Amino acid sequence: MTTLINNKREIRGWMMYDWANSAFSTTVVTALLGPYVLSLAHSSGAPIMLGSIEIEPASIFPFSASLSVLLQVILLPILGTIADYTNLKKKMLLAFAYTGAIATILLFFMQVDMPVLGTNGAILTGSLLFITANLCFGAAIVSYNGFLPDIASPDQRDKVSSQGWAMGYLGGGLLLLINLGLITLMDDTGLAVRISLASAGVWWLVFTYLFPQKRLVQRDPARTLPEGTNLLSHGIQQILKTLKEMWHKYPNTLRYLVAYLIYNDGIQTVIVVSTAFAAEELGVETQSLLLLVLMIQFVAFGGALLFGWLAGRMGAKRAIIVSLVIWSGVVIFAFAFLYTEVQLFILGFVLAIVLGGSQALSRSLFSQMIPAEQESEYFGFYEISERGTSWIGPMAFALAVQLTGSQRIAIGLLIVFFVVGLILLSRVNVKQAMLDSGNDPTGVIL
Repeated sequence: MTTLINNKREIRGWMMYDWANSAFSTTVVTALLGPYVLSLAHSSGAPIMLGSIEIEPASIFPFSASLSVLLQVILLPILGTIADYTNLKKKMLLAFAYTGAIATILLFFMQVDMPVLGTNGAILTGSLLFITANLCFGAAIVSYNGFLPDIASPDQRDKVSSQGWAMGYLGGGLLLLINLGLITLMDDTGLAVRISLASAGVWWLVFTYLFPQKRLVQRDPARTLPEGTNLLSHGIQQILKTLKEMWHKYPNTLRYLVAYLIYNDGIQTVIVVSTAFAAEELGVETQSLLLLVLMIQFVAFGGALLFGWLAGRMGAKRAIIVSLVIWSGVVIFAFAFLYTEVQLFILGFVLAIVLGGSQALSRSLFSQMIPAEQESEYFGFYEISERGTSWIGPMAFALAVQLTGSQRIAIGLLIVFFVVGLILLSRVNVKQAMLDSGNDPTGVIL
């Protein structure tokens, strides 16, 4: 197997995929698509119908996010197994990245009174494109995260992971700044939003080609398929085997994964619904929403580096716990006290500080607790709830809106995800998890 641990050129190439794909997370998922779909639904003057089912406008986007991740629940662990048993890890990353980028570019055609399809058809078609792009986003990151143990030694992973997230926030923020200027200058706001959505796909595609494709080194797999099996059948068998293996051999890893799936669902739901909440409940205009997300991006850049430093002093687990306490305060404040745009920006600043750090450290901490040569397979399970790809939280939020008609009530329910996740995380023995999985805790701050 090729060994290039801590090779700076490859690490920089790996980090730049965060720069590339964060344009999708920032411009599409966080900033523009939710409010744009909401505005299309309101402008149609008629109910949005899926067959004979009428859908609440504020439910469309979170329902789409949930469906994309339900598909990931099925596919990503299998893809992770394939990546571990073949030399396709890099090719899978690139194929899914390019497919997701193209689907994102096609969002340009989603508009009021779309030819042939009309507004209702445009919303449903755009939702299908988003589901495809979000599914590919998650599928590519399975392989991307699987590279982390290949390129960085255990004592460097918190730092490398945090710097990768920081690069993502910087890249996503830079494109959002460009899009903010575009939307401000153009008279046709709808066209400006459509161009901005497509630009995220172009950004994702171009920077993936320039850096990960040229700099990441594909390692040969250390394992071969058992006789009489193929990738699909063995992938399905391996999912069950891995779950059983975690249950019996790596209980702390499994406990951590469950905690992560829960608290990260809360984080991802806040990311998915925040701008639509601000637009609907507070009446915040599109330009102000973009300024808010832009501020969050650049503050989160510093926050990711800050929490990387904090993990080096107190350990990744304790740093994540600190972030979850702050997340809980953010949700409580949004539910009970958030009524003005000034309050929204103050809350956004606090959220940004913990946003990058909690996710970057979660990734690096998990990489310490999984067995060697099974990284992609384990990250397949991990990725089910990574970034903008959770499903329980958005589904719960969408159902709450559908039943109550209130996004404020729905966002208040998210406190459950942070509290339960924090309790479960506090019971994880990181050192024992590393020893159980055959990793050396020497030099790692615990």
